[in-house]
Amino acid sequence: MIQLNISKNLLAWFQTHQRCLPWRKTRDPYAIWVSEVMLQQTQVNTVIPYYERFLKQFPDIISLANARQDNVLKSWEGLGYYARAINLHKASRIVVDSYSGHVPSNPKDFIQLPGVGDYINAAVQSIAFGHGLAVVDGNVRRVLARLYEMPETVNETRHAKQFAQKASALLNQDCPGNFNQAIMELGALICSPRNPDCINCPLTMDCQAFKNQTISMFPKRKKKLPYQQKTGWQPLSRKTIKSC
Repeated sequence: MIQLNISKNLLAWFQTHQRCLPWRKTRDPYAIWVSEVMLQQTQVNTVIPYYERFLKQFPDIISLANARQDNVLKSWEGLGYYARAINLHKASRIVVDSYSGHVPSNPKDFIQLPGVGDYINAAVQSIAFGHGLAVVDGNVRRVLARLYEMPETVNETRHAKQFAQKASALLNQDCPGNFNQAIMELGALICSPRNPDCINCPLTMDCQAFKNQTISMFPKRKKKLPYQQKTGWQPLSRKTIKSC
């Protein structure tokens, strides 16, 4: 029942408050894929003009596959993390050669492509094809950590499974694409790392951290150990040894 309330309230909030972003105006798997690759490690506002320019130059996967790599990298110039562009280009050629130019709608096939990991697989497959795969990124982990007062740290890979399980259990299987976008949007706009806007959050009634006034304690993070300079006995050089 609680999960149904969370899903209902989150989707209703998203319907009203979602940002108007260019990749939300399409269900083209290729365009959605491009956006998700660009959004990795890059802010939304930075991505928008690059996304629009990239699709203008390479409007479909065939045009991308036929392009020279230096032209692809030139279009990507300024976004950084160029391995993303290289992998996307390689993947486009595989799609053209092995899937007749159609982005694989089977998650098991799609995840085999260069540069496609769990996150991009879940995002593209849920949004473009309606597959019930939950996305887990930094925004989602933060929302889940506060919603359930999760003791697991968000910055350790050993706890990735727990966050993935929570996200999958919460996912609305009837509209997984919208749900995934909604929970990421909530993390970006409302459930921010500092000073979250709890007053306008649609999930406060079901949020354990809000109920217990422990928002500032979540998400848990593994503290980085302070750098310690190595000390110890070191032999003196011949120049520093004074003769008697």
